[in-house]
Amino acid sequence: MPKLTKTFVEALIPQPHKNVQGWDSELKGFFVLVLPSGRRVYCLQYRNMHRIRKHLKIGVHGQITTEEARVLAKKYLGEIAHGEDPAARRKENRELPLVKDLAEDYLERHGTRKRAKSVVEDKKLLRRIILPALGKEQVRNLSRRKIEDMHQKFRNTPYQANRALGLLSGMLSLAMKWEWRENNPVRGIQRYPEEKRDRWLDKQELNRFWEVLERYPQTPAALALKMLLLTGARKGEALQATWDQFDLEKGVWTKPSHLTKQKKREHLPLSHQTLAVLELLKKTNKKKSTYLFPSPVDNKPLRDVRRFWNRAKKEAKIENVRIHDLRHTHASHLVSSGLNLSIVGKLLGHTQPATTQRYAHLADEPLRPAAQFFGDQLGQSVEKRA
Repeated sequence: MPKLTKTFVEALIPQPHKNVQGWDSELKGFFVLVLPSGRRVYCLQYRNMHRIRKHLKIGVHGQITTEEARVLAKKYLGEIAHGEDPAARRKENRELPLVKDLAEDYLERHGTRKRAKSVVEDKKLLRRIILPALGKEQVRNLSRRKIEDMHQKFRNTPYQANRALGLLSGMLSLAMKWEWRENNPVRGIQRYPEEKRDRWLDKQELNRFWEVLERYPQTPAALALKMLLLTGARKGEALQATWDQFDLEKGVWTKPSHLTKQKKREHLPLSHQTLAVLELLKKTNKKKSTYLFPSPVDNKPLRDVRRFWNRAKKEAKIENVRIHDLRHTHASHLVSSGLNLSIVGKLLGHTQPATTQRYAHLADEPLRPAAQFFGDQLGQSVEKRA
């Protein structure tokens, strides 16, 4: 058999129902396999250190040249001479876990430690952003460049892009602990700037909104929105609250750790207005449900108040506001009334002072009359001299 060349390889005639082999006369184990379809594949036959015969596909004729295939065959023979097994290594690489496998394991092993709402958000990010871009990539070989491409694709929605990056970073940190890869390529990728939402109801909007809620004195959704405004609680904390969390005599709501964002038990003192709402809820609790806001169809908490929320917004003529902005409204009016930022932070359950700092500019409002006082005095003095 002569040395394999382009001319020789292309001259080999395919046989029906049979593979044709053309062996190289110079490089031991190097041959071309001609399939009945006419497809020509360069291969290498060798024995590994255990004397087991192996076949390694090098490349398809037309996609690589005969000489390129020869160079690769020599490279593999050198590795074999040093005790390596390139066919076994290639098989191992094919069986390496993919990002989609990592996502499944992450949700199964780590998702049980997260709140249900967080798991739902994680699944959305995986389905919409991460898996379409990276799902078929091997975890071990996932490059920073691929991750940057995914992040840049969603630069017009910076919040979602950054959340996806954060989720992927958490997944890859677990992959490192499981020894699926040695580093976390997400680290060091710069996040997009995010503008914090600064929307709350001013006094006029707040009065109009409260008047609307007063028109529905026994509607559970209206009472829930009152509760959010009066306590600054998160929607999930209120809707999933149970009566055993409340001491009406002492006027305290003890939020269990599994309901709070920081996963810490919180004790919130309640105003007289909040206690009045709770007393009304007790009177309307005909089924003696354990939940403050029971669902009318099953023995579970009320799932959402969005339909009533949209109606109340329309009646109160307020726009561009979310349910969570009621929490911002509660905090903003406390701060602008002169309440200390640290106290407001404790009422809201913030564990980091920086979280409450977003309301710092409102703390200047009580100082304005004092600053104006000096200006007025100076103005009066100038007028007298004139």
